[in-house]
Amino acid sequence: MKKTVTALLLILALLIAGCSNNDGGGSGTTEKSTLKNIQDKKKLVVGIAPGYFPFEMKSTEGGYVGYDIDLANSIGEWLKVDVEFKQFVFDGLTPALQTGEVDMVIAGMTIRGDRALAVSMSNPYYKTGQAIMVPAASKDIKSWEELDVKGKKIAVGVGTTGALLAKSQFKNAEVVDFEDFPLAATAMGSGQADAVIYDEPAIAVWRLENEGKVHQMEGLLSAENLGIAVKKNDFETLQWLNSFLHSYIDSPAELESRNRWFEESDWLTKVTEE
Repeated sequence: MKKTVTALLLILALLIAGCSNNDGGGSGTTEKSTLKNIQDKKKLVVGIAPGYFPFEMKSTEGGYVGYDIDLANSIGEWLKVDVEFKQFVFDGLTPALQTGEVDMVIAGMTIRGDRALAVSMSNPYYKTGQAIMVPAASKDIKSWEELDVKGKKIAVGVGTTGALLAKSQFKNAEVVDFEDFPLAATAMGSGQADAVIYDEPAIAVWRLENEGKVHQMEGLLSAENLGIAVKKNDFETLQWLNSFLHSYIDSPAELESRNRWFEESDWLTKVTEE
């Protein structure tokens, strides 16, 4: 009997020791969260896909600018770490996050159920939707159905929500993938496509840049929320980000950023589409 009790006590002690070595709040793993890794290395690496106006763009002076860039830099300031940006084609962002090449993705990424199977998404930091842009000569077109005819081509950014929406909604027109929004919009301008489907803020900026040449159709095809992506089930990092966003959104810093990129237009001459 004593041997049995002793054995049970030994097993219990080992279990307690195992639990005490657990780093992550009952997850059963000693892997550190992204948040802790960022703090340890004193650097935040952010994945972006420049060309998404006015969220992330290349500056003519070098580096990156835009609403998402301001957001990432504010996160760095709160964590007291340096911020490094790594550029990818949009559909390369999730693999980069999964392999640890970046710590998080801040790239106008829409919160969607299918994405949540691969990464974890923060609470929304911006609300937007998909819009349709056509050449100025086609401004009399009133609905997407008028574009959904054989022979028409709809330009989209590869891997974007607009691409998925167009491919599910347009049954007759051809949906053509381009590497990013500027290339899709440029293709339409040169007659290679009849319309572009993309996030409304980016189309609004393109319209400002190309006044009199393009037309944004009224209404939106969808309403969407943009979020920050982190590694799947990294709940410590996710909880911190949500707390940060709660204090950042509508703060003086966020309002200044929002006004700079969405209300003013003088920055248009200071960014490049390449």
